[in-house]
Amino acid sequence: MRVIEGRIIRSLSGFYDVEAADGVYTCKCKGSFRKRSLSPVVGDMVEASVDGENVGAISKIYERRNELTRPPVANADRLVIVAAAAEPKPNLFVIDKMSAIAVHRKLEPVIVFTKSDLCDCSDLVSLYSKAGIRTFLCSVVNGEGVEQVRGLLSDGFSVLTGNSGVGKSSLINALCPDLCLETNEISKKLGRGRHTTRCVTVYRIGNGMVADTPGFSSMEKDERYDFIRKEELEDCFPEFSQYLGNCRFTGCAHLKDKGCAVLSAVANGEIASSRHESYSAMYMEVKDFKEWDKK
Repeated sequence: MRVIEGRIIRSLSGFYDVEAADGVYTCKCKGSFRKRSLSPVVGDMVEASVDGENVGAISKIYERRNELTRPPVANADRLVIVAAAAEPKPNLFVIDKMSAIAVHRKLEPVIVFTKSDLCDCSDLVSLYSKAGIRTFLCSVVNGEGVEQVRGLLSDGFSVLTGNSGVGKSSLINALCPDLCLETNEISKKLGRGRHTTRCVTVYRIGNGMVADTPGFSSMEKDERYDFIRKEELEDCFPEFSQYLGNCRFTGCAHLKDKGCAVLSAVANGEIASSRHESYSAMYMEVKDFKEWDKK
């Protein structure tokens, strides 16, 4: 047995693929982690004891720079929120919630609208660019934006997330044709895609790493993943920053408060009303939660 250090690039059914300097090792997790309710996730930097068959056991998880609960990934540089311009119609609340979680977790939020060949997406680009979030249009049909997205993903560690059927796997196939990832068409009956990515897996694109994650169907309001306290929520919407501290009353919630600078900015068109609606909905979800509620 010998000790190696590396990054987890795939997690499935209790097995972890660890990429080290000299290869990839399939490892299990020592029982001591389970006793401490600690589970390795993709992106973790770990230490493992391995044998000559490239099989081993993870013995140490190094301190995480950041982490996400859903998708379960650690030590990423950016969260790339993939949404379809059409088929299915983009859910702005989901996009706003994921971008807020990214900011809260110290990741850069980036939005990629796929299927841009199906409709005019200029309003979506304007909406999120105005909010200070880098936004891209992309189509695997006509190639629009593919090279721009490739440039984005060719640096650092990016995590792709989004609703089922938005085209994450198709996008990765366009960037890395040799992978031939499974894709599925949108269900006409349900208006959403089927899950084709079943686990978090990291791929290499240029000098960058990209984690493809399973798509989700919805974000239920009672889910407690990546909890953001109501007092911290205002800082998770970048376009609010220049107005914070200018409200008439200390502790302004920016909902219906008199003399609220954020509400004035919404009324003047300086902050998009859809973004403020998402903020308000997120605030109402957590306003009555206590710290022990998330445990």
